[in-house]
Amino acid sequence: MAITITKADGSVEFFKIEKLRRSLRRAGASADEINDIVGEVSKTLYDGVQTQEIYRHAFALLRDSRPPAAARYSLRRALFNLGPTGFPFEKFLARLFQIDGYSTKTGITINGKCAPHEIDLAAYKESHSFVGEAKFHSRPGVKSDLQVAMYSYARLLDLKEAKVCADDVCGIREFWLITNTKFTSTAQHYGNCVGLKMLSWDFPKNNNLHDRIQRAGVYPVTVLQNLNSAQAETLIARDIILCRDIIEHESILRHLHLPKRKHEALLQEVRSLCGSE
Repeated sequence: MAITITKADGSVEFFKIEKLRRSLRRAGASADEINDIVGEVSKTLYDGVQTQEIYRHAFALLRDSRPPAAARYSLRRALFNLGPTGFPFEKFLARLFQIDGYSTKTGITINGKCAPHEIDLAAYKESHSFVGEAKFHSRPGVKSDLQVAMYSYARLLDLKEAKVCADDVCGIREFWLITNTKFTSTAQHYGNCVGLKMLSWDFPKNNNLHDRIQRAGVYPVTVLQNLNSAQAETLIARDIILCRDIIEHESILRHLHLPKRKHEALLQEVRSLCGSE
């Protein structure tokens, strides 16, 4: 019998076991772990079950068997926890594009032909440059819609003659609209039609935000199971955005006042996740 599930935005669809398998596989779970987790989760399914309930069950099982994989599996929730403001998300995006060789700036103002524009993210390298709007949402189910896409395209038109920096390579060629959640279908259609670059958790189908993060191997400190939300906020306030930043600046942990055992457990988790053991 087919089971229906209720998604974060309230929509309903049939449960697809392969989607659960794929998410566990991408997190780094082994074939045996995937089979075990899928088997256990399947026993608890019922018609109309919330996707968040499925996630919590699978996450708990994965955390018990392979903590680094559990951290990767919790990536989407970790991005929500970069809030409540959007500034840490902007910094995270800047670090993500730096991995691809871009020089980046966040929170700047660029004068367009007709108006000044507050720019969340500017990125440039020898072969390419762009500016972007980062639409951060602190909970699933909230999508960036057509109005946001149309506003972003209008900004591109006004900024076409502006530059990110003084060098010749810094002309603004593209405007990117980036969100940690999803776009509505009308926003996607409009963006494709006018040539607006759009990046969300699952859009485009290939090389979306999730793909880029996994490929780069950069994870926000909010994925770490040995940090509570207040401790993560303390690190973010000191510009420790990525897990790898903790390895490079281990002394920053003194601000958390962790007991020795907790301190060592945190470092072990970071090293396992970053592959630095």
